Amino acid sequence: MSRSFMREKKIYCGSEYMEVDIIPRTQNQETYVKGKRSKKVRESLPKQKDLNDKNSKRRLVQIGNANFGIGDYHVSLTYTDANRPKTPEEAEIILINHIRRIKRKMKKEGLGELKYIVVTEYYYSKNEEENIKIHHHLIMNGGLDRNTVEDLWCKRRKRGEKKGESLGYVNADRLQPNENGIEAMCKYIVKRPQNKKSWSGSQNLIRPCSRTNDNKYSKRKVEKLAKDNSNKKEFEKIYPQYEITSVVTEYYEDTGWHIYLKMWKRKE
Repeated sequence: MSRSFMREKKIYCGSEYMEVDIIPRTQNQETYVKGKRSKKVRESLPKQKDLNDKNSKRRLVQIGNANFGIGDYHVSLTYTDANRPKTPEEAEIILINHIRRIKRKMKKEGLGELKYIVVTEYYYSKNEEENIKIHHHLIMNGGLDRNTVEDLWCKRRKRGEKKGESLGYVNADRLQPNENGIEAMCKYIVKRPQNKKSWSGSQNLIRPCSRTNDNKYSKRKVEKLAKDNSNKKEFEKIYPQYEITSVVTEYYEDTGWHIYLKMWKRKE
């Protein structure tokens, strides 16, 4: 019979936000060395084809909270019928050009590098050959004036023009983080499970890192915490540098109790 143990997995999402998974594992699942604490490892990014997957959505939230907050923007980008791309590949080229214009503008104004996550969402209203509906959600760092960001969603300017023709409706809003950071926004931009989605991000995004500890919690301790209605206070004693914003407990017949925590570092 395979020996089971409780694993604490800390997922560091930048310097302020952290998630902790406390989950059962067995020797059959992996080699277990009692008392050994792992090194930090970088978490994988969500794959384009898997953005409807629960774990990929969770990773997107972690990346969002690691990189964006107050002062940053969510930009909705759509197309008029006249400017609507015929394929996702054509839309990708338009989007890349838009991002390049933002980069050049930020560099010109001395605002540093652009940092972004973009999700492209599309579906076909009738068949796979025509009537494609497509739009983009861009989460980016602030600095530029919002009107400037919106004005850059345009066709290439003709000689003598101060402003290019708009490609469609565009709206830049300031992000409004709450106790869960920008989790609601990240979930919003991948909300329609029936639509096809792709995502990309800038190379300078902070990637979440994780570290595991297989010797911190006993099964009895986890069960006690899972059943305790005041477990939030107990966890804040265990992680005193953080304010716990979410405690989710789940029980499975085959494996037992799982606990998932979300927390933000306390302000000095």
